[in-house]
Amino acid sequence: AALANDASAIFWNPAGLAFQDGREISITHSKWLPQFNQSDLFYDFFTFSNHIDSWGGSSAASVTYLSLGEFVRTSSGGPEPIGTFKSFEYAVTAGYGTKVSQSLGLGVNLRLIHSSLSPLGTEQEQGKGVATSVSFDVAALFRPTDFEIPFVGLGLGDRFSLGVNLSNMGPKIAYIDAAQADPLPTNLRLGFGYQAIKSDYNNLTAAVDFSRLLVRRYSAPTDSAGTVTGNPRPPDPFYKAIFTAWVD
Repeated sequence: AALANDASAIFWNPAGLAFQDGREISITHSKWLPQFNQSDLFYDFFTFSNHIDSWGGSSAASVTYLSLGEFVRTSSGGPEPIGTFKSFEYAVTAGYGTKVSQSLGLGVNLRLIHSSLSPLGTEQEQGKGVATSVSFDVAALFRPTDFEIPFVGLGLGDRFSLGVNLSNMGPKIAYIDAAQADPLPTNLRLGFGYQAIKSDYNNLTAAVDFSRLLVRRYSAPTDSAGTVTGNPRPPDPFYKAIFTAWVD
C-alpha cells in the first residue's frame, strides 16, 4: 500500500496512480489451488494505467477473473451425475488518482462484481446461484519530499511513504435468498515504506502492510449442549462495521 508504483496500484492503493507518468500494462495468470492439479482452477488479472495531463492525474482499469472449475450436478436420489456446470467470478474496476499536494495523493475505485456459482437452484428451488453487486475504494498515499523525524534529526525526504486503502465497500451480495445475503469483504490496508539505499547503481526498499478484514457476522446463541437459545443478532450496517470491527 505504501509503494503502489506501477499499474497494479489499482489493487494495492489507487492513490499510487497520482504519482505515476506514462502508460503501463500488467498481466497476471496463476493457478488456483495448484495442489489439486486441476487445469480449470486459475486466476487472471489484467490492468492498464494511463497518465492524463488534462485530468491532473492517472486513470486505470482492471479485470479480475477467477475460474472455479467444472462441477458435477447430482440429485438427492443418488450420486449419479445428471449434468455439469462451471463456476466463475469476475470484477471490472475503474480507478483514478490525483495529487492534492506535492506529497499527498488521493485515489478512488469503482467496481462491478459478478459471481456465478451455479446456473440452477437445488432440487425444486427457484432461482440461480448468480449474483451481481458493486463496490468502491478510497485511498491515500503520502510521499513527503521533505520530512524529518522530530527530536531525532533523521531526514526521510524522498525515502519514506505511508499508504492507506479502504477497499470493497458496498451493499451485500445476494444469490437466491436475499435474506441470506453475504457482506462484501471490506478491507482496511495500512502500509509503510522506506528506501534504505538510494543510489545510481543500487536501491533497497523495505515495505510492510497491515491488513484488517472489516466484516462481522453473528450466529444464533447456543448453550453448552449446542442448542439454539435465541435468534441471531443482525449484522451492523456496512458503514458501521468499518469502525466496530476495527475495535473488535
